[in-house]
Amino acid sequence: MTLTPIELLKANAPTTRPVVALSEGADPRIVAGALAAHSAGVADIILVGPKTEVEAALHAEGASAGDGISIHDPAQSSLTEAFAAEYYNLRKHKGVDEAKARQAAETPLVYAAMLVRLGHATGTVGGAVHTTGDVVRTAIQVIGMKPGAGMVSSFFLMYPPENAQPGARAMLYSDCGLVIDPNSEELASIAAASAVSARALLREEPKIAMLSFSTKGSARHPSVDKVVNATEILRAKHPELNVDGELQFDAAFVPSIGERKSPGSTVAGQANIKIFPNLDAGNIGYKMTQRLGGYLAIGPVLQGLAKPANDLSRGCSAEDVTQIIAVTILQALES
Repeated sequence: MTLTPIELLKANAPTTRPVVALSEGADPRIVAGALAAHSAGVADIILVGPKTEVEAALHAEGASAGDGISIHDPAQSSLTEAFAAEYYNLRKHKGVDEAKARQAAETPLVYAAMLVRLGHATGTVGGAVHTTGDVVRTAIQVIGMKPGAGMVSSFFLMYPPENAQPGARAMLYSDCGLVIDPNSEELASIAAASAVSARALLREEPKIAMLSFSTKGSARHPSVDKVVNATEILRAKHPELNVDGELQFDAAFVPSIGERKSPGSTVAGQANIKIFPNLDAGNIGYKMTQRLGGYLAIGPVLQGLAKPANDLSRGCSAEDVTQIIAVTILQALES
C-alpha cells in the first residue's frame, strides 16, 4: 500500500530538519497537528499569531515553546520591518504604500508567507480559519509562481481504507478545490503539474486519466471536446507522460472496464491521477470517494507556486494538519 505523506517522512526523514510556518498558530487543531509532526521528528514548527494566544493554545496541549517549537508574533517580531519593506517592493505597483505594507506584514498570513519567501521557513500552511481565497491570494502575491507554471491549481491525495476491495489504489484527484471551469489549456496545465505532484507524493510514475462523461467518442458535446483537446495539448507538450482520455471514471478505475472501453490503453483501468473537467465534478468526486468509499482525503494541496504553501479546509482535524505539514515538506524536497 502507498505510504501516506507522514509515513513517507518517518521512513525517510531528511537530514536537515525542515521548518514549517503555520499562519493560524493559536488554533487548537493547528497546535495539536503541529506538535504531532514535531514529535514524529519530521519538522520544526513556527506558530504565527498573538504570543499570549499561541502560548495558551500550547499550554492546553501540555506543551510550550522551545526545542523546535517557536512563536512569532508579527506585532512584536524583529523580522516584521524587513517583511514590510519586502512587501512594499512587491506590491507598490498596485498602489500599496509603506503604511499599508507594514499593516500587511503584521497579518499572520502575509508574515508566514514572508518567512518562506525570505528563507526563514521551508513552507507554510493555513486555511483552518482563513478562506481558500485568502490563502491562495497571499501565496501568489508573496511567494509567487513557479517559473514556467501556467497557473496555480490544487489536488487531493486519496488513500484507500484498510478494508478496500482488491485493486484499490492511492490516487491524486485534480482540480477539486480551486479552478472552477478550466479551459483545455488549463486542464493540460493542471494535469502536467499533477504528474510532478504524483511523483513527489505517491512515489509512483503518473498514469493520467482525463475524465469526462464520455469514453473515446461515446458521447458528443462541447464539454467532451474540451477534455479531448486538453489531452491532445498535454501529449504535444509532454510526450513523456502516460495519459489517456477522454475516459469515464469506471474506464479509468476498473481494469476490466478500461480494457473493454479503451482496448490496449496503458492508463485505462489503472490510472493513479484523475483530472476532472471542472470544479463541480472534482469536488463532488473527491467527497463521494471519501464519504462513500472510506478513502482518506488529504488536501487541498496547492501546486504551481515557487515554494510550498498549502491550504486547509476550515473543517480540518489535527490529523489533517499533520498530513499537510508532511505534504509541504515533501514538496520542498522535490523542488
